[in-house]
Amino acid sequence: MPDRGPAVVDLTALPGVECPCGIARRAFHDRDEFPGTVHLTNIDRSARTHYHTEHTEVYVVLECDDDAAIELDGRLHPVRPKTSVLIPPGTRHRAVGCMQVVIVCLPNFDPADEHFD
Repeated sequence: MPDRGPAVVDLTALPGVECPCGIARRAFHDRDEFPGTVHLTNIDRSARTHYHTEHTEVYVVLECDDDAAIELDGRLHPVRPKTSVLIPPGTRHRAVGCMQVVIVCLPNFDPADEHFD
């Protein structure tokens, strides 16, 4: 499909879907010229450890609790607003604490690539 030109999306206006972290709003899955998706995700305290075999994710923390962290392969890393985290395939991860993040997922997000131990 040919490039359809620029796009502007209000991430807050997209429908929310449940995910292992909380509620995600996903954009650009329908754009062939962009090989990924962008998610606005509200993460709650019930986030579950999971991993992807195909997806690489980049989290950008917009807001978070003072004690928020990201767990990567069992190790906690404190985060604060404006922190960015690269999560390669195979990395077991979960957010700890409440936070709002933008996630860039490459390639396009596929819920079949969410795995749990």
